[in-house]
Parts: sequence; C-alpha cells; structure tokens
Amino acid sequence: MTQAQINAPGTTRADSLRKITLFDYGLHIASPIVSMMLLSIIALVINYFKLGDTRGTIYESHMRYMISTFWWTAFWLVITGILSFFTIGLLSWAMVIPVLWYLYRNIRGLLRTLDGRAA
Repeated sequence: MTQAQINAPGTTRADSLRKITLFDYGLHIASPIVSMMLLSIIALVINYFKLGDTRGTIYESHMRYMISTFWWTAFWLVITGILSFFTIGLLSWAMVIPVLWYLYRNIRGLLRTLDGRAA
C-alpha cells in the first residue's frame, strides 16, 4: 500500500487513525473544562501508544503535536504554580494562561485534522 493510499480518506486504516486522533483531541479539549486536566493523562497515554501506528501518516504529526502541547503546558503550569506559591496567590491568575494556550493548540489541531492537514 502506498503512502497516498494510507492517507487517503475512505481507507480503513486512515479512517481508524482519524477517529483516534479526533477522539484524542476531544479528550484533550474536554480535560481542563471537566476534569482539571486528568483526561489529558488518558489522552497522553493514547498518544504514546498510537504514535507507532501513525508513523508515516499525517496523524503522526498530530500525535507528536498533542504530546508536546501536553508537556509544555505541564511545564508552564508548574512554573506559574511556583510563582503563585511564592507570591502567596497574587499571581495565581497566571495559571490561566497555559490552560488557554493548551485549549488554543488543541482546538487548532482538531480543526487541522478535520481539514485533513498535518498539525
């Protein structure tokens, strides 16, 4: 099977990878809203497990995109949490910034998946 056939919509493998990618984006987007980022851990595990299956497709870029978005968000939440702690909560509002960035990145990735484009 050629690369074009794998990425072409309508093939079973491409449809399966697309559904998994959309499901993952859904988990990532819902996570800060309904579970205080706990659903993101489930989505991250799926990202890591499916990364090998997506190799060579546009969905590989989406898996890597979600993984890096998660880890950068976690990093910045730790930094803003430390700042909040040392300022006795005065900078606790800053923790909203990484969460908004996280939502932006995942919504952007979701829209690119729906358009059939790489992240």
